[in-house]
Amino acid sequence: MIDFPKAKINLGLSIVGRRPDGYHDLETVFCAVPLADALEIHPMDEGFPSATDCDIKVTGINPGGDEQQNLVVRAYNLLKATHPLPRIHAHLHKAIPSQAGLGGGSSDCTSMLKLLNNACQLGLDKPTLARYAAKLGADCPFFVYGSAAYAEGIGERLTPIELSLAGWTLGIVCPGIPVSTREAFATIKPQPAAENCRDVVTLPVEAWRGRLVNDFEQSVFAIHPEIGHLKQQLYDLGAAYASMSGSGSSVYALFRQPVDLKRAFPKELTFTCKM
Repeated sequence: MIDFPKAKINLGLSIVGRRPDGYHDLETVFCAVPLADALEIHPMDEGFPSATDCDIKVTGINPGGDEQQNLVVRAYNLLKATHPLPRIHAHLHKAIPSQAGLGGGSSDCTSMLKLLNNACQLGLDKPTLARYAAKLGADCPFFVYGSAAYAEGIGERLTPIELSLAGWTLGIVCPGIPVSTREAFATIKPQPAAENCRDVVTLPVEAWRGRLVNDFEQSVFAIHPEIGHLKQQLYDLGAAYASMSGSGSSVYALFRQPVDLKRAFPKELTFTCKM
């Protein structure tokens, strides 16, 4: 059984408060985009010599690290703690860059929950899957549903919204610069947004510039000015709107016309598609 976990972008991101538990309250709009990984699972043969119940192989971009620490394996173990699951082989092929603010890891592990639910006929509905997903990451519940949503709290409280970017060309530039959470929050001062992103996205895309704001840009651009330069380059190429996604380091843009990002950014990992 195979699934294709999609990436997401943040349309605006405001840090509006700090919680007693140390986390921050935010407001953002999550939007799924066609850039996707591939995750395939199938039962492990009974006699297969494996020290783990979830044997995983990771290929594609950025495949390094301990595969058994992958969020996909954590999702398997989370569900296995409460449901009888068979031993499985998993193959995760990565096309979504890691540490890019595109939610690739969150999408992958949520996809594993959905695949196991279907393959093992567990009968879990979406709200139940979302509760499991929230234990793996704040933005994971979004990937259970996949449609555009306004997110509050730490990203787990979702309200579906009507949003269409049909006809727009989406471009994403990934500079491969890891941005730590500490760096992203370095100069953040939580405060109410001047305009709520949920309201701004109801306006034409051409009206978003200067109004749909990612609060992380100030601190991240100060430490990594080359990321801010990428955003300006996208505007120079004719983007109607450009922004860093999440806490970075990827920057996305919406264009009315086709654009050749590979030519404009020959040293960066780029992705372009029609929405």
